[in-house]
Amino acid sequence: MKVVAFNGSPRKEGNTSILIQLVLGELAKEGIETEIVQVGGRNIKGCVACFKCMENKNRRCAVDNDILNECIGKMVEADGILLGSPTYFTDVTAEMKALIDRSGVVGMANGGMYKRKVGAAVVAVRRAGSIHAFDTMNHLFTYHQMIVPGSSYWNMGIGLMPGDVEKDEEGVQTMRVLGQNMAWLLKKLNG
Repeated sequence: MKVVAFNGSPRKEGNTSILIQLVLGELAKEGIETEIVQVGGRNIKGCVACFKCMENKNRRCAVDNDILNECIGKMVEADGILLGSPTYFTDVTAEMKALIDRSGVVGMANGGMYKRKVGAAVVAVRRAGSIHAFDTMNHLFTYHQMIVPGSSYWNMGIGLMPGDVEKDEEGVQTMRVLGQNMAWLLKKLNG
C-alpha cells in the first residue's frame, strides 16, 4: 500500500510540510509506503478548459509542459492521496487549486480513476479560513467517490512562522489520529 502526499505550500519545509509528515509518520509506523510531492512554488498552471482530456481519455492532461501529468500518475498508482495546503485568503494555494482542477477534470474524463481511494486533506493556518481551504480539497475526494477518513478535529494546524504548528498540541494530535485512521482504513480496504 502507498499514500502519496502533495505539499501545496511554497515553503518546502514549512508548517504544511510538518503537518503532512505527522500524518505520514503514522502511516509509516503501519508499514504503509509514503511519498511527498512538492507542488507549491513549482510550475503548475490552472486548467485551460481545452477538454482534450475528454477526447483523448488517456489519463493525462493535454497540457504537458509542467508537473501535472507526473502528479496524476502518482495519484492513480497510490492507494491513498493526502493533500496539504497553507491558507491563502481563506483558500488553498494557486498550485494546489491547479492540481485539484486539472487532476479532477482528467479523472472525470476517464471515469473512476480515483474511485474508492482514500483521500485526506490537511491545512496550515495562521488564524482563520482553514475550513474553506479544507473544504476545497475535500471536494476533489467526494466528487470522485473517494473515501475520506475523519480525525479528532478538523485537519488543521495553527501557526504563522515555520515550525509554529508543532506548538499546536491539538493540531499535532489531530494529524496523528488522521494518520492512524487513514492506515486503519487502507488496511480494511486492501485486506
